[in-house]
Amino acid sequence: MHGLKLSTVITCEHAGNTVPQNYAHLFHGKEEILQSHRGWDPGAVQVASLLSKELSSPFYICETTRLLVEPNRSLHSDSLFSEFSQLLTDEQKNMVLQEYYHPHRTAVEQYIRESPDVILHLSIHSFTPLWNEVERRVDLGLLFDPDRKNETRFCEIYRARLKESLPAMNIEFNEPYKGIDDGFTTYLRTQFDNDRYLGIEIEISQKYVGTETLDVIARELLTSLRTDTIILKSKE
Repeated sequence: MHGLKLSTVITCEHAGNTVPQNYAHLFHGKEEILQSHRGWDPGAVQVASLLSKELSSPFYICETTRLLVEPNRSLHSDSLFSEFSQLLTDEQKNMVLQEYYHPHRTAVEQYIRESPDVILHLSIHSFTPLWNEVERRVDLGLLFDPDRKNETRFCEIYRARLKESLPAMNIEFNEPYKGIDDGFTTYLRTQFDNDRYLGIEIEISQKYVGTETLDVIARELLTSLRTDTIILKSKE
């Protein structure tokens, strides 16, 4: 069967921790939380920007703090609004969704829908290395749906390449989260089938934020994509 070349789109759902002025009262005195991993994904936009620039890929980001609204959760999720934004009225919540949630998700979905190509969606995130006082051993996670053959094949090839260039790194599949957990890629899989869309979340440990190692990781993520175009099998 002939191969399928991929057209890449890059997103960063937790690129910033900005609080819109209209909602500043919700976060008065909460600056420390906003700066923590709860408020955003430190380092993620740095990596995502490099990938987008070097690949000349469309780039979509959310710079508003996830504590106002969580763009990587579905509308039915209990964590769509944090304990801070839960204080808003239903009307105010709907306004937040219209201003800061739907524009990002709709733009990405529309781009994929209008593209004639097979889409490789790389959603870039970072995670805290310490969770509930337990150290996470994973350095780099590739999150995908194991039931989607093309996502599985892509991640197998991608991890093999990354392990060659980052031999000291612990690179895991579906860690520290599962690729089928509630998220933007999970939603998009309901809209596009295996031969049309690959949704891969890349999770990077925040222990490397502010170090030269983060730049190395970003470059190797790029190089491992560009060594040659990863080819997937079409329908069998």
